Amino acid sequence: MSDLHQTGVISTLHRFHTSSLEQLEKELEQLSTVRPITLVLPALYRELEGEGLKRIVEELKEVKYLHQIVVSLSDANAKEFQHAREFFSVLPQKVRIIWNEGEQIEKLFQLLEKHDINIGPDGKGRSVWIALGYMLAEGESYMVAIHDCDIVNYNRGILARLCYPIANPNLGYEFCKGYYSRVNDRIYGRVTRLFVTPLIRAMQKTIGYEPLLVYLDSFRYPLAGEFAMTGELARINRIRGDWGLDLGVLTEVFQKCSTKRVCQMSLIDSYEHKHQPLSEDNPEGGLFKMSIDITRVFFRALASEGVVFSDKLIKTLMATYLIIAQDTIKKYNDNAMINNLPFDRHEEGLAVKTFAEGLRIGSDSFLEDPLGHPEIPNWNRVTSTLPEFFEMLKKTVEEDNR
Repeated sequence: MSDLHQTGVISTLHRFHTSSLEQLEKELEQLSTVRPITLVLPALYRELEGEGLKRIVEELKEVKYLHQIVVSLSDANAKEFQHAREFFSVLPQKVRIIWNEGEQIEKLFQLLEKHDINIGPDGKGRSVWIALGYMLAEGESYMVAIHDCDIVNYNRGILARLCYPIANPNLGYEFCKGYYSRVNDRIYGRVTRLFVTPLIRAMQKTIGYEPLLVYLDSFRYPLAGEFAMTGELARINRIRGDWGLDLGVLTEVFQKCSTKRVCQMSLIDSYEHKHQPLSEDNPEGGLFKMSIDITRVFFRALASEGVVFSDKLIKTLMATYLIIAQDTIKKYNDNAMINNLPFDRHEEGLAVKTFAEGLRIGSDSFLEDPLGHPEIPNWNRVTSTLPEFFEMLKKTVEEDNR
């Protein structure tokens, strides 16, 4: 029996295997003539050597409905940037590569900082943000889709399903989040399973009814790196520069967009990409750091909704989280057992212990400095301060790609 379950306050669009990819792409080709589509690929240079990005490029060769592809390239020197240009030159679409370490882009970043526009540290968040800026500066796309570059089992159906709810005006969505199963040879997705979902539900128990928490709990995979939105939403959304990027986008959408205009789409039966280490002894790396960053995002988002945090509330929250997370381990152990999958309860317990410490560190950081590192301002703020910035950005990217 197909899954028909609707979760929470957003629309869930399922995958029933009743339509062909060719049919979906043909419709997108027609829709894109009036609603042009940009694809943003935030990429680290080392991902050019990985199997995931090579497969993505091969699949994208067959996609005919894209107006352009914007690759936001990080951690690349001049020689590596030229190699990246050759790597992506096989694509038939219009391709622009933003060289984030390039001298001219660095000058633009410095100009923004000079005008008190904090663009945050180098990272995925800033990489996505500058790519959205170029898309808006180019001014010819109705919508943008974004996905990671390390998807090992990528197929172009992922992109088609991600784009369709925004591209089709009859559906009326402004934001689409992808979701998928994280089960392959074992159960993956530890941060979502053992931290994000238990934390949301612990907050619901300690804080009580809060619309933002109901909204976040509606997403099946809130940390998915695949999402699409209208250009107008991309213009007014702020972006986080740390591991809280994906959750930060969801909280921004909650504040800027009606939940009736938000959906989640099943993209693929099972999703495989690189797995981050737990790094239980290093709060500056791996999933440990991710849990700290996510805690800050949660607390700041709830504070902006009027939730008052105290030391007593946080202590209660931590105890409640730990109980819910530990109970969750048993549920996944039982799932693994009935499906004949390996499951290491000790490793799962270590993950929960690490995430609980991340919750403590993140909450202490929030209480000490509730503002912390602010989000990168939205593009309306940038262009109101520097009206000429879009033209400067467009010129810089065009010159780098000449």
